[in-house]
Amino acid sequence: MGEFTPQLLAIQLVTGIALGAVYALLAMGLSLIFGMLTVVNFAHGAFFMVGAFLGVYFYGLTGSFLVALVFTPLAVGAIGLVVERFLVRPLYGRGIDYPLLLTFGLSYVMIDAMRVVFGIEGLPTSVPAGLRGSVDFGVGMFPLYRLFLIGAAAVVIFALWLFIEKTRYGLIIRAGSRDPEIVRVLGVDVSRVWLMVFGIGTAIAGLSGILAAPTRAVNPEMGIPILAESFVVTVVGGMGSLPGAVMAGLLVGVVFSMTSLFAPDLADLSIFVLMAVVLLVRPQGFFGKAGLMS
Repeated sequence: MGEFTPQLLAIQLVTGIALGAVYALLAMGLSLIFGMLTVVNFAHGAFFMVGAFLGVYFYGLTGSFLVALVFTPLAVGAIGLVVERFLVRPLYGRGIDYPLLLTFGLSYVMIDAMRVVFGIEGLPTSVPAGLRGSVDFGVGMFPLYRLFLIGAAAVVIFALWLFIEKTRYGLIIRAGSRDPEIVRVLGVDVSRVWLMVFGIGTAIAGLSGILAAPTRAVNPEMGIPILAESFVVTVVGGMGSLPGAVMAGLLVGVVFSMTSLFAPDLADLSIFVLMAVVLLVRPQGFFGKAGLMS
């Protein structure tokens, strides 16, 4: 245990928080879509993958990571709008299995589309020039990009909270998630709200993809493992709960990172053990509501 110095533990903790920030963003998109539309979006990992590809492409095209950060979620969100309007919407009211199977198949279509456009090997990535290097906080040298990732995720989470809690559209979304019939009676076009929610959820997945791209290999299959991990986060936090998604995302990221340090072979298993323990104690997750899936 002597080699596990406080500096190493601090660096690993920051790495876990940065990973957890990506998990939290992905799970927020999943929870937003499920909480409002009751759609289990199995294509969420594919939207994350598309965001990573488009982010790297826009960055290479413009030479500006900031421009890529703006255009990538807009482009992925636009794809989400098309998917909701023409593919998912006709399946509302037919049971939860129908959109689940649709989005599951859609994910493979998106993966093959990226293979055709960008090749099976994917795209090379690197940390943007202005975000390379490390910052010394006295207890260790922390990678600047991971600190940026944590800060960017915090800004997005806070902005989404403001939108949901403090705006008229956020009020409609919250009301619609509880009783869409009453919202419809009040004269609100619920279908437009569903469209907006699905677009926001997929845009967040795309943003997660470009933020994560410099820290991992960008290839067509990268969304498959992250989908399973984001569902773990969503279940632990509670299906449909945005605060639960944030809390669980950070917890899962730290657990994975710390397990990678002490027992690397058990890192992938650790998050599923965490999920099992949480569900044994609280079957609906940290902030979930019992019976939401029924």
